[in-house]
Amino acid sequence: MDQQARLYRVAAPLLINGNELCPQHARNLLGFTAKNRYSYTEGFADVASSALGLEERLHVMNVLPGSGAETAGLRQGDALFAVEIEPLPQGPNAESASASIIGTELRGRNSVSLTVLRGGERVAHNITLTPACAMVIDLGNADVAGSFADGQRVMVTRGLLEAAPSDDELAYVLAREIAHNILAPQPRPAQAAIIDRLHTLTPLPGDAANAASLAPTSPEQELRARKLALYLLARAGYAIDKAPGFWQTIAIPPASPESPAVLAQAIGAIAARKQLGAPLVPE
Repeated sequence: MDQQARLYRVAAPLLINGNELCPQHARNLLGFTAKNRYSYTEGFADVASSALGLEERLHVMNVLPGSGAETAGLRQGDALFAVEIEPLPQGPNAESASASIIGTELRGRNSVSLTVLRGGERVAHNITLTPACAMVIDLGNADVAGSFADGQRVMVTRGLLEAAPSDDELAYVLAREIAHNILAPQPRPAQAAIIDRLHTLTPLPGDAANAASLAPTSPEQELRARKLALYLLARAGYAIDKAPGFWQTIAIPPASPESPAVLAQAIGAIAARKQLGAPLVPE
């Protein structure tokens, strides 16, 4: 839970402040995730129930920092009861069914009323929608260091989370994967398969090896993603000078030979735009 919360906290400014840079992923969001015991694989359902206190009703797992949900006072552990006057379902299909109901209620609105159960009492929140890059940020169950993006989701393994102890370093990892999602012309099924397997309680023994053997992106694609990542980081308020060196240190697939010069130029351009008060948008 603490590791997932850290991922969500570090990703939040990247997703919210990068809204203009992700036109295909831009959505108005409430700004929280919710799960019940059925959100996990069959083998993990009992653990989710006992360790996380999850049962039939969806409970708030994480609240996106800086979002309308946080401003309205939504809390981790709140149980979802209703959106506007529409009751939210419980049970095995609650997550997908609730997402559909909430999505319908959000259409044409700038805010929405969400009622939760807290300490046995109903509490209503009026939540202002937050424009953001709509991507799922998840923790991968593996000790090997790795990060993946399938076009819609970003996953960082437990091993890489431990290899990036500072928030800036974790932001460098997340920004690069978010950038790959933004730039992906189509879904990435090989990455999606790895994410699905590393999302389980007990991944298959070969999953780490399979992840390591994924075909790397081309040097040109990698350079584009790193350059876009610098802008995402700068817009989110993270320091960017050390990002290229960090990417090199953790052996992320190499970019083109001109990568150091291009990224140094991008860092200079970002600094100049900041000084002039110009929008932080790649050329």
